[in-house]
Amino acid sequence: MNEVAKGTATRDAVLDAAVRIAGRIGLSGLTIGMLATATGMSKSGLFAHFGSKETLQLQVLARSRDEFIDRVIRPALRAPRGERRIRALFEHWLEVSKEPGAPCLFASASMEYDDQPGVVRDQVVRDQLDFAESVQQIFRTGISEGEFRADADPGQFQHDLMGLMLGFFHAYRLLGEADAQTRARTAFERLLAAARGTDGISL
Repeated sequence: MNEVAKGTATRDAVLDAAVRIAGRIGLSGLTIGMLATATGMSKSGLFAHFGSKETLQLQVLARSRDEFIDRVIRPALRAPRGERRIRALFEHWLEVSKEPGAPCLFASASMEYDDQPGVVRDQVVRDQLDFAESVQQIFRTGISEGEFRADADPGQFQHDLMGLMLGFFHAYRLLGEADAQTRARTAFERLLAAARGTDGISL
């Protein structure tokens, strides 16, 4: 392995460790000193890789965003356009929300940084807005396929789906509710029925 490949592999391993730590204690609690202890690397070596705590946090956030995209959005986009794609998005999102690690961090960082101004919060906001637009665009394809009402509001659907998933995240991970998945699926079916206009409720 050449030096460039070795450096990349080391960086990837360190970021994986950083994601695990941030998943337990939060992104804001992650420090280079803590990461040095966890990986057995020197602080000076980690500073050479990241430069600052803030840069480390941004790269961990990018790692969690990329894994969320790989495990939620890309698989959903492989499903047929319309309701089946929305269902795929929901199922993959539900699955990763049950797991510790990077995909979970993508959601938890949005709550952790909701009132902490700075460049990390700014990046969290950009990532969440990009994801919101992705959900809305997937929903728009359902409208264009004629599977959802022509006058359905993609922004309202995205807002309601996000609220549903954050509610599941809270119920499943914090409260440990045994029926959290069942309730989330019931809420999702109601949301789809409203999008189709089959329950008398308009989005």
